[in-house]
Amino acid sequence: MPVNHNNEWIPNIVIGQDYDRHFESASIHFDVLGRMADFFGRDMPVHLHAQFLQIHFIHGGNSHFYIDEAVYHCSGACIFLTPPAIPHSFMTEQGVTGYVLTVHQSLIWYLLNDSQNNALDSEHIRPLCIEKRRLTAEQLKLWQRLEQSFEALQDEWQGEHKDKTFALESIVRLLLLQMTRLAPDSTETQAVASEELRQFRRFSELLEKEFRNRWPLTKYCSTIGVSESRLNHICQRVANCPPKKLIHERILQESKRMLLYSNISINDIGFELGFTDPSYFSRFFRKQTGVTPKDFRGQSDQRNR
Repeated sequence: MPVNHNNEWIPNIVIGQDYDRHFESASIHFDVLGRMADFFGRDMPVHLHAQFLQIHFIHGGNSHFYIDEAVYHCSGACIFLTPPAIPHSFMTEQGVTGYVLTVHQSLIWYLLNDSQNNALDSEHIRPLCIEKRRLTAEQLKLWQRLEQSFEALQDEWQGEHKDKTFALESIVRLLLLQMTRLAPDSTETQAVASEELRQFRRFSELLEKEFRNRWPLTKYCSTIGVSESRLNHICQRVANCPPKKLIHERILQESKRMLLYSNISINDIGFELGFTDPSYFSRFFRKQTGVTPKDFRGQSDQRNR
């Protein structure tokens, strides 16, 4: 089951489309390991999540993870972090329980953009494997808090509380911080062997930096050093989605976040996202969501009352 991606096609699994369509447009998805194993199987072949980071929290038992070129064989409680667009496979024994957290990369960048911790550098998140049995007595205290954070995440996910999305994002940020505090210093970043995967990740990084500037696709291509047809081919293979759609989705996600969590006027939100004409921003938003920015904000206000 080791990862081998020498020019072979690696399936991109989108949890909100391939597993749980109730959360098709969500930035966060959370589930127990057993339920996902019943759907995908305990022996998961090589795949990737093009725009999603994934965390597996294992309560105990034997588990085997292959993340890019790294191999991890663990016995007992452990946690694995797989960055976006990194090929991986894994196998867990029957009866092994735990949690699976999947987070869109744009939310990761948003949550970590003010961190001064190199381990939390959102553009260079590395694969992690943390085994409870290898921790010191002091680190075990941090592990206990990490377990409590996962329990809080499960409680928030299953409930219908006020400001649920904000609470989920806050817990995810805390989890990432707790994990990096426990991460072994000796873990090195694994290089992505596939040139297509490297170029896709470069496009994703540029998109995060420049989407507010409304870069045309040609500028992304020239900066990466590929043609439009080549970038389209790469995005279709890795994310099963053309680059223009990925750009629009990123702008849409940010506009939703600003509408939900700020008091900035709709016109100013459009300006901040590179729309010089407020009516153009409104048409763009409605085309993508089926509702106007004003109606979207109003519906959210009603849900949170």
